[in-house]
Amino acid sequence: MKEHLRELIRDLDPHAGRNAMREYVQARILEGLQRAGAMSPLAFQGGTALRFLYRLPRYSEDLDFALEGPRESYDPRRWLASIAAQFRREGYDATASLRDAGTVDAAWLRLEGLPHEFGLSSHRDETLRIKLEVDTRPPAGAVTQTRLVRRHVSLRIHHHDRASLLAGKLHAVLHRPWLKGRDIYDLAWYLSDPAWPPPNLDLLNAARRQTDPAAQALTDDTWRPAVAARVAGVEWKAVDADIRPFLESGNEVPARADVLDLLSSRR
Repeated sequence: MKEHLRELIRDLDPHAGRNAMREYVQARILEGLQRAGAMSPLAFQGGTALRFLYRLPRYSEDLDFALEGPRESYDPRRWLASIAAQFRREGYDATASLRDAGTVDAAWLRLEGLPHEFGLSSHRDETLRIKLEVDTRPPAGAVTQTRLVRRHVSLRIHHHDRASLLAGKLHAVLHRPWLKGRDIYDLAWYLSDPAWPPPNLDLLNAARRQTDPAAQALTDDTWRPAVAARVAGVEWKAVDADIRPFLESGNEVPARADVLDLLSSRR
């Protein structure tokens, strides 16, 4: 499997090679979770889910999940140990760790020296780190489904449906203390697709109440103005700086006016 990765990045510059390497390892982690039985209780969500499921034209860093199945079937330490062991069998210097002290469990898979081994870094000890986050007490209202995809490997992914994915992104846009350019880019991508369904408002409002019990419920008529108000106040240079390293070649950062136009549309 290492030779497949070597072929994958052989003709890429270091920046593109890092993005491709990270995505390949993400796919292998998803494969490991699937093999360990984690794709039953966990539902894939977030930007990397959009990338794998719907070909979002940007790369992503983390793997985000919601625990939608029975708590008794949730066994992240066993899953991580299994994934790290598989990477070690293939010749990677792999370790895994878990922080599970709060509502959101955070785990990391570390592949020591991999960027240098594949000619992407001059530093022998540079580590490729992939972070996994699991919301162990997700807000109520998400709808899930399962889809078969092929991205480096064959995956059967349990995930939030399209309306619920949009609701999760809107919650991030409205409530993240430091709004990421990636959130703005993903929002514009969602809104530019006339076939994408409207947000799951039950999930969005449950998530808002979880973050702020005093948050006013949003409706079909009010969610767009609320999101537009947040977008209008964002520093656009920071948006550009955050998203540009993750874009596929040929894709551009949307202008603020374009995002606001999409929010004013009722398509």
